[in-house]
Amino acid sequence: MTTASDIGLAGATAVEIAALIRTGKVTAAEVVESSLARVDALDDSLHAFVERTDTMAREQAAQVDAAFARGDDPGPLAGVPIGIKDLIATAGVPTRNGTVVYGDWIPDEDDIVVERVKNAGAVILGKTTVPEFGYSAVGHNPVSPPARNPWNPELTPGGSSAGSAVAVATGMSPLALGSDGGGSVRIPASLCGLVGFKASMGRVPLYPGCRDERFPGMSSWETIEHIGPMTRTVADTALLMSVLAGPDPRDRHSLPAGDVDWLGAISEGPARSLAGKRIAYSADLGYLPVDPQVRSIVAAAVESFEKLGATVVEADPGIDDPRPYIWPIVMADSDLVGMRGLVAQHRDRMSPHLVELIERRWTAEEFTTAQMMRKRVVNQMWRFMQNYDLLVTPSLAVPAFPIGIQGPELIDGRMVDSGSWLGFLNIFNWTGQPAISVPAGFTTDGLPVGLQIAGPHLGDAEVLAAAALFEQERPWHSRWPELGELTLDGTREEYRTR
Repeated sequence: MTTASDIGLAGATAVEIAALIRTGKVTAAEVVESSLARVDALDDSLHAFVERTDTMAREQAAQVDAAFARGDDPGPLAGVPIGIKDLIATAGVPTRNGTVVYGDWIPDEDDIVVERVKNAGAVILGKTTVPEFGYSAVGHNPVSPPARNPWNPELTPGGSSAGSAVAVATGMSPLALGSDGGGSVRIPASLCGLVGFKASMGRVPLYPGCRDERFPGMSSWETIEHIGPMTRTVADTALLMSVLAGPDPRDRHSLPAGDVDWLGAISEGPARSLAGKRIAYSADLGYLPVDPQVRSIVAAAVESFEKLGATVVEADPGIDDPRPYIWPIVMADSDLVGMRGLVAQHRDRMSPHLVELIERRWTAEEFTTAQMMRKRVVNQMWRFMQNYDLLVTPSLAVPAFPIGIQGPELIDGRMVDSGSWLGFLNIFNWTGQPAISVPAGFTTDGLPVGLQIAGPHLGDAEVLAAAALFEQERPWHSRWPELGELTLDGTREEYRTR
């Protein structure tokens, strides 16, 4: 089994790297060269990055080392490499959004989260692969090679934060930023064996993404979008959240700071138990088909919460199935006029499923019915959560599946639509509740399976504390994909994980 020690600095966590640099045991320059070497070795096969920023990364690392030499403190992420999802604006760096439409676009300003990681001393390695405009839960698009799952490169890593997950899962980068409008941080976290956190709506402010009306496609998803960390450990998630969270006047949804001690939530958590906590466990929300291995793996993992002192109750939240209303919510948030103009110019070079969504003749009744369903689900969920501290579910209904499709059409012997496998996730985008995906175990084929922990509205600290305790009970971050000798298309004759 490949271990962190086998791959040197590339196997270190963000917390470990930050400490090594701060204590002078390594330099930021040494760390960035290690990451870039890892990208050189793997990314021609796995396609985590669509734009590398090697020069910028080396310059940022040199600035960190110079700051420490002067006796200055560059910030809590000083010298720690990070990948930035290619839906997140990065000044001076091409941000193509997985589409020909923005093939030449170079933003003149950073997204708020990019500003914050830069100010905290992070080193940006590049932009990571996404499906077109993020309107998909997988990792392929019309303009760049598909991101590949490092546990089996013939399979999808999930999306839309596809490349970010691949970068972290392989040690190319200890940290990455993803965005999550319907699960797009938690999906690839589950399929790639990572921690993916969607904080409460408004914890992490967004701009210009979702907020700038000048950019059709980019300006979508406003009422459901979140940006969040993708990491190998809960501690790394807490570290990155301590940098990302806090209000900004450019995002009217942003929340005041101060009610969550991000690092304290996890440093205190492992010293405590979950004694006195009531946790609801729902294997299928009462209506979702779930792969039998996923169901079994998550059920076994849930027993850990009882060992930690919690009372676990099998209970479905009793919500109406929101899946038929997901795309009306998204499209009501979108600039349909602007996007239809883009389709008129580029139809043959855009994703067919996206073109179909844009060209469909939506009615006002479809949009308003979906809004009423969202209100109904929000009310059903807060009422349910009054009886429980946390809700635990599988993150996804299936493990990873082959590249090139939007989702499996058969789950546990039932014919399903291609989005059925995502049914545990978008609820919490609608409600704004915090939710995290953490590794629960592996299938017999060696594929990761995620477990989702959701908390009540603004219950971010409780979610992170529970995730940290679960990680302590079932440590996972020492296990790495056995990559072997990959070919340029990401395959090998005998692919296996150990």
